[in-house]
Amino acid sequence: MTAETGELRRPLAVVPPGERGATRIADRVVAKIASQAAREAIGEVPDEAAPAHATVVVHHDVARVHVHLELGYPTDIGARCARVRRHVVERVRALVGMEVSEVAVQVERLHLTPAHGAAQGRTR
Repeated sequence: MTAETGELRRPLAVVPPGERGATRIADRVVAKIASQAAREAIGEVPDEAAPAHATVVVHHDVARVHVHLELGYPTDIGARCARVRRHVVERVRALVGMEVSEVAVQVERLHLTPAHGAAQGRTR
């Protein structure tokens, strides 16, 4: 009994860990995080480039990510794609606590950077 109200208080029941609920993070949330991480990793993109976007499939708390992006050219495409893969894995792990088993990067388009085109005497 409590002194203030005179009511009986029941002790709180302790639920065993195996019977507690779990938080499930939606695939679209992981996809937004992966998209943002890809944009962070590629840095500057040409004005006409579309922002990076990602699709994600989560199975048993392990994500498989497919990133679509556009890059300025000339560039080391392989190195930039590797940087995107690493950054996506790091950010998803840090923000969601989820492992990423695969990051497939698809370069949709290359954009000639204005400085390079001008140096070669090209115009659009």
